[in-house]
Amino acid sequence: MGKKRNDKRKLMRGLAVALLAVFLLTGAFLLLELWEKRQSIFPEQKTENTVYEYNGVEYVKNEDVESFLILGLDKFEDAINNDSYNNDQRADFLMLLVFDNSEKKFTAVHLNRDTMVNMNVLGVAGQKIGTVNKQLALAHTYGNGRDVSCRNTADAVSELLNGVKVNHYLSITMDAVPILNDLLGGVEVTVLDDFSGIDDTLIKGETVTLHGDHALTYVRERYGLEDSSNSTRMVRQRQYMTAVYDKAMLEIENDDNFVIEASSKLADYIVSDRSVNQLQEIAKKLSQYKFTEIETLEGESVVKGGLMEFRPDADSIDKIVFELFYKKK
Repeated sequence: MGKKRNDKRKLMRGLAVALLAVFLLTGAFLLLELWEKRQSIFPEQKTENTVYEYNGVEYVKNEDVESFLILGLDKFEDAINNDSYNNDQRADFLMLLVFDNSEKKFTAVHLNRDTMVNMNVLGVAGQKIGTVNKQLALAHTYGNGRDVSCRNTADAVSELLNGVKVNHYLSITMDAVPILNDLLGGVEVTVLDDFSGIDDTLIKGETVTLHGDHALTYVRERYGLEDSSNSTRMVRQRQYMTAVYDKAMLEIENDDNFVIEASSKLADYIVSDRSVNQLQEIAKKLSQYKFTEIETLEGESVVKGGLMEFRPDADSIDKIVFELFYKKK
């Protein structure tokens, strides 16, 4: 009986560490012409032995790389159970974790949700019926709001990154942020933007401890700020994630009940294609592999038709793709 309790405790701890580490480390995206221009570098037909030349250096695909997409959804309720193939869940936060299993290291790529990219339009049975060029965040609105929408977003990220495969995904609704934040007893940050008229407790330059919905406001809000671009919000998100991660790791080390409580309270907000055991494997990599850095795509943000569009630099895309998904021959 005692062994069963220990096994269950170990399983719950593994799940909790997986969910927490993935979310905490992360936290919720040019056009077809540019893709066509890069076809000389990325031909349509690929094989394992294909050699690519980039900046005068020959590369081959790194078969030991595995990627995991994290989505923060702007749905303010528990993860929905929806059989329709259109929904209003946009991905406010996107981060791609790239694991190099041979080198035992991983890198995070923070993707701008306003990135313009070609994505699939899905029919009532979930099949592809066309493509559109929209903000990356909107790829999740095609599908059932759960696994189909997550996979459609992963395919859009693949399209953005020259066709590299996005292996797995995990989505979490953004209303889980206050829950996790308060489980940690609040999170301290130095406020980076002026939130006057939105949240007067968030004064630029002051160090504050975020509690409840103040935490969600800090990582989610952008309209009404001096700089309403998603690029500025992404800076706040990375700042917050770093602070949360550091505090959560201390809690996990010092209090076994913390991970059990957190896993219980966050489970209903999460959708993933990974089983509990597979999430445990991801947790093991996150704890054992060397973390390199958080990278972002370079580009420019413009307003078109009243909407913000982020247009990534083609060279920046190529640099990240070759750096993370290929190796020198």
